[in-house]
Amino acid sequence: MNLFLDAIAWIFAPQNWQPGGQSPLPIQDRLLEHLLYTALAVVIAALIALPLGFYIGHTGKGRQFVIGFTGAMRALPTLGVLFFLTMVLGSVVRGPSGIFWGTIVALVILAIPSILAGAYAGLESVSRPVIDAARAVGMTEMQILTRVEIPLALPLIIGGLRAGTLQVIATAVIASYAGLGGLGRIISSGIGLNDYDRILGGAILVTVFALVVDALFALVQRFTRGPGVGAGGRGNKVRRGASRPESVVETPTHERNVTA
Repeated sequence: MNLFLDAIAWIFAPQNWQPGGQSPLPIQDRLLEHLLYTALAVVIAALIALPLGFYIGHTGKGRQFVIGFTGAMRALPTLGVLFFLTMVLGSVVRGPSGIFWGTIVALVILAIPSILAGAYAGLESVSRPVIDAARAVGMTEMQILTRVEIPLALPLIIGGLRAGTLQVIATAVIASYAGLGGLGRIISSGIGLNDYDRILGGAILVTVFALVVDALFALVQRFTRGPGVGAGGRGNKVRRGASRPESVVETPTHERNVTA
């Protein structure tokens, strides 16, 4: 308990927030760096994963590919991917602001599976009668996608972004060992100095940062949730353009009983 209280006291110590403090302080600079790296990685991952997820969810093509791909990507060793790409690209691709783009690429790769799965699953969950009704009134496929499917699938799409963002926040902490800044530098410097107040203080800052971001995404999910998503989803039903109809007409139950 005393260690926890000492860590809280370290966080709120004025000298740890003053510019020009001992490296890796001040704390606000590390917070801004962590926010920058997270936003950069998530935006790039979203630009790649969302269009692909929308295409797969709307057309039904590549379902097995995305299931296998997301499963395989989530099984990748995070630390191994991070250090491999940092060693391969870090010394070659480095921005003028000192950002190690090899590390950013690793964070993007780790964020893509969750965002892709959320986009695909979101469109898959939209009720089939809603899609048929939109097509019946003359909407084009692009209009159905942008005006019907994406708005109704927003909670699951945001859920994928939420999971990907939390993955990046957590991974960016260990990225400090690969030369990246952020809150991980506070923890790594505390380990080097055997300063347990700094180590636990950095861990608390990361936890609070992740919880705040998670709460913001949860609020957005709640406000975007609406009717049309859920049990009526398309699932494994036959897709548009298939040769077989979606529904099969069966003999009524009472006629089967009479026949029997």
